[in-house]
Amino acid sequence: MNSVQSFDSFPTPKKEKQVVEEVSGWMRVYDDGSVDRTWTGPPEVKFMADPAPPHLNFVDGVTTKDVIIDENSGRRVRIYLPEKYGEKLPIILHFHGGGFCISQPDWYMYYAVYSRLARVANAIVVSCYLPLAPDNRLPAATEAGYAAFLWLRALSRGEAREPWLTDRGNFEKVFLIGDSSGANIVHHVAARAGNDDLAPLKLGGAIPIHPGFCRASRSKSELEQPETPFLTLAMLDKFIAFALPEGSTKDHPITCPMGSAAPPISGLKLPPYLYCVAEYDLLKDTEMEFYEAMKEANKDIELLLNSGVGHSFYLNKIAVDMDPVTGSETERLLAEIAKFVEKH
Repeated sequence: MNSVQSFDSFPTPKKEKQVVEEVSGWMRVYDDGSVDRTWTGPPEVKFMADPAPPHLNFVDGVTTKDVIIDENSGRRVRIYLPEKYGEKLPIILHFHGGGFCISQPDWYMYYAVYSRLARVANAIVVSCYLPLAPDNRLPAATEAGYAAFLWLRALSRGEAREPWLTDRGNFEKVFLIGDSSGANIVHHVAARAGNDDLAPLKLGGAIPIHPGFCRASRSKSELEQPETPFLTLAMLDKFIAFALPEGSTKDHPITCPMGSAAPPISGLKLPPYLYCVAEYDLLKDTEMEFYEAMKEANKDIELLLNSGVGHSFYLNKIAVDMDPVTGSETERLLAEIAKFVEKH
């Protein structure tokens, strides 16, 4: 006897999820809320976004490892320790860029730069893994950045222990550094630290590099400067829209700390700044607005302008190796950072 099967018993075909937003090459957001950050751009540059594994042996004078700093949240950092050390070393806390939406501290582009900085500055670099938007909108990344800073304070007080830092780090010479959106976090952490008791830790200085400072209205440099693989207007707009709290504009204090919605800079207790700007950065005009606001507020800020290069030029390993201008300006940038760390 033939059985009759009702239509209800047939499985419903699974609907394929659809891309609702895309940042070319870098990221796709689907209608179910999931995010794919697999690199889909030119394959010859993919190596820069590939993870560089940690290694406990010294390679080019630096060893590196990943450390969980909070078991409950799973927050972690990557630490770079230079081989040559006698007295205790300065500590540089790093926040990576990527528009708050992409990248990781273990990407080769960061490994290449920050292992080199650890060697050039003879300092311990601590690079913070940050929660990414749109899964984790701001202020998630700034909160994680400040949590990493407080972990350093806990180490300085003996409330936690990490041998590379506890035994070899100088907690009286702690610096903040960040690329692009990571530079926004630098300023946020520095401003917040001014209200806290840090002792015995001392914040020696802050180094924002090509910060993602912008306004809701287009600046002249956004309209006129050349776009690069590391920053286009479309990337800027989409990343910021993904990252900011729902309903916010670029005039939000995290993206526009020199604007009317942000706390007045004159009222902030800030450490010395080494403020790094690139001649051909799309965001140069708004970056310089912040610099002028700092000067007007009589803050200690030193400007480093790299000529002939664009946003985050030093992260482009191909250009660093192949283009003489990018290579020499990268060397100059790292040397000036090392000098600033030594000075403060």
